[in-house]
Amino acid sequence: MTQTVPRSTGREPAAGSPPTPEQALAELLAGNRRFVTGTPHHPNQDADHRAALAGGQHPFAVIVGCSDSRLAAEIIFDRGLGDLFVVRTAGHTAGPEVLGSVEYAVTVLGTPLVVVLGHDSCGAVQAARAAASTGVAPAGHLGAVVDAVLPSLGRAAERGVEDLDGIVDIHIAHTVEALLARSSVLAAEVAAGRCAVVGLSYRLSAGEARMVAAVPVGAGADAAESPAGGAARPPAAA
Repeated sequence: MTQTVPRSTGREPAAGSPPTPEQALAELLAGNRRFVTGTPHHPNQDADHRAALAGGQHPFAVIVGCSDSRLAAEIIFDRGLGDLFVVRTAGHTAGPEVLGSVEYAVTVLGTPLVVVLGHDSCGAVQAARAAASTGVAPAGHLGAVVDAVLPSLGRAAERGVEDLDGIVDIHIAHTVEALLARSSVLAAEVAAGRCAVVGLSYRLSAGEARMVAAVPVGAGADAAESPAGGAARPPAAA
């Protein structure tokens, strides 16, 4: 979907003056546009900025992303050191360690935006589809990843969605909801207007990230908008 957002400054949001969730999302999407068009700024990657960060960090977004090697958040959003607090697992699953990491960023670092970042052709979703089709679970701890994705397959089946990338988008939206449902800390931050949660779906070939789910500031987990529920809207400014 087309987003209308402010032009990026190319600089890290100033410490002590945190951006709103809407401004944070604007920075991410502006950086992604630069990446797509091949005009990156490579902000906050110089030696002076590196030294300045030794005393503390003020990331403006938490990225709960898939571990896929092609999904490097700092590159695809054209950001630098100290900008993003990144938590990655196969299939962007929302286990206790992930939830704790998100809660740390939001409550201790004051990060105003949480982004679930998935992508097309996701291997975790494909593994879950194979397990559901054959009835054979993968060996080892990969089975836990598959188990975490299976509820999204059920939701996709209920909605008549069969194509892989459509299921991926539903899984992203489901993870957005799961973060809020499983973390009362995060849900309280969103309800208080200090944070928003969105889901972005990345296209590997085009390099573009598009929004497929959003829970704006002041809302609850049941307010998540997903592909089947109409176009997701950017979070409102606090």
